Amino acid sequence: MFVDERIVTLFKRNAHHTLTYWSVFFSFGLCIAFLGPTILDLQCQTKSTLSQITWVFFAQQFCLLIGSSIGGIFKRTLFSALAALFVSALTISVIFAIIPLCNNVLVLAVAMAVSGFAMGIIDTIANIQLVSIYQRDSAVFLQALHFFIGFGALVSPLIADPFLSEMGCGNHTENGTEIMHHFRNMLRNSPIAEHNITQSNLPYHEGEKEESTVHYAFWIMALINLPVPVAVLFLMYREQLIPCCPSGTPRLLDKDELAMENQQGAEGSDMEQKEHEAGGHGNIFSCCQNDNLRGLPVSFFMIHILGGMVLFMTDGIVGAYAGFVYTYGVSPPISLPNKTAGYLASIFWAAITAGRLLSIPLSYRFQPVRLLMFNLAGAIVTVLMLLIFYTSSTFLFAGTFFCGLFLSSIFPCMLAYTEDILDYQGCATSVLVTSAGMGEMVMQVLVGSIIQAQGSYSFLLCGMIIACLGFILFIGLLLFHRMHRNYLTGTTKKSAMVEEPATEQNGSAKTEQKEETEIS
Repeated sequence: MFVDERIVTLFKRNAHHTLTYWSVFFSFGLCIAFLGPTILDLQCQTKSTLSQITWVFFAQQFCLLIGSSIGGIFKRTLFSALAALFVSALTISVIFAIIPLCNNVLVLAVAMAVSGFAMGIIDTIANIQLVSIYQRDSAVFLQALHFFIGFGALVSPLIADPFLSEMGCGNHTENGTEIMHHFRNMLRNSPIAEHNITQSNLPYHEGEKEESTVHYAFWIMALINLPVPVAVLFLMYREQLIPCCPSGTPRLLDKDELAMENQQGAEGSDMEQKEHEAGGHGNIFSCCQNDNLRGLPVSFFMIHILGGMVLFMTDGIVGAYAGFVYTYGVSPPISLPNKTAGYLASIFWAAITAGRLLSIPLSYRFQPVRLLMFNLAGAIVTVLMLLIFYTSSTFLFAGTFFCGLFLSSIFPCMLAYTEDILDYQGCATSVLVTSAGMGEMVMQVLVGSIIQAQGSYSFLLCGMIIACLGFILFIGLLLFHRMHRNYLTGTTKKSAMVEEPATEQNGSAKTEQKEETEIS
């Protein structure tokens, strides 16, 4: 059988929880990629400049980072975790419903910030819960979890496209309007595109506004997202976590399974207590303040730091590439037509989706460390080939696909790898999620500034440098993994040596007692 029967049994036992977390991440993917294509219509709606809209999206990313950082607080009990997921998913639906009513850029920024905070909490809790459920078998299920992000990000522009206005607002030139039209197809905001589109930050002109129907897209998005909090609420009902609505007696079909689950629940409570004492998967701040971290080796801390830095680099590449590949495509020396270049970001997200789907069976066959090595090396080779053939438009499309393919599964593989090293008693999940979000936010701003100052060719050069830094940090992670393994082996040997003299001493005492008995 292609998948181990044990994995199938684990999934069946936790199917309801797993499917709920997957659906939440599909909603997360829809939301994180939905705003980019609607940027022109939001600019018209709020009567703002493109520069002001840029800060609106930055507010969302920044609050997403904050939500990811503190999301681990809600992991302490299953009730708090599911309640946080329910409130966050419901908040996203409400925010998307009220976005069409935000006619001021400041109000829109606040709405985006709230949705970003909710998505950050979802990001951390869903990852932590799956790791807690499947432990050493979590790699397969994490790959599936992150596949749903890519799938949602691929689907969301298709939902928005029928409702986007063609001409927008303002007295743009014909060429500027065409660029703005294809700029909407980008899944992330690009300050360089802003520079190319308009040099004067043209204000809104009432007389030239095309009537927008984008509000229908946001309301459809709210409706599509609404079943997600309902699914979380139903899971809480099944787990008897809603005080006012206790579920009925347990089903009769699984008496043995129910007993097993009760036993596992008792063991899980003990493990959760031990995990809480040892740091657990709490938020970053509680991880740093834990008294039990004293006396741990340097390798323990370096595994967290280097794992986070690798994802800081690789997720930064994902954010920067998705944001600026369109700008690179329309700029010399490639100078693609705007309509053709508009497909680059979609191809990139399609490759990420395909890569995460492909990684589900691969993560079962291969260890996460091997997949990480292969993906990081593949990303470096791809960007290097893009640098060599920087004038080839054909290779730009092929390279974009392969770049997304190699980058797609690095995050879930790194999460499974570091948690396995630390025996699921560190704070790796919170550290990695926070580091990845921070890298995506910082690298977009940094790479955008460099491209604007040095030209479009620096886009690929930045990608090459970031990828090489990520690979070097990964080699450092492997070295500290070996150090940590040697530390654990040495600790085990010392414990055995302490027990052995005690055993010999007891044995000698028994021998002397036996001899005295024989003499007497």
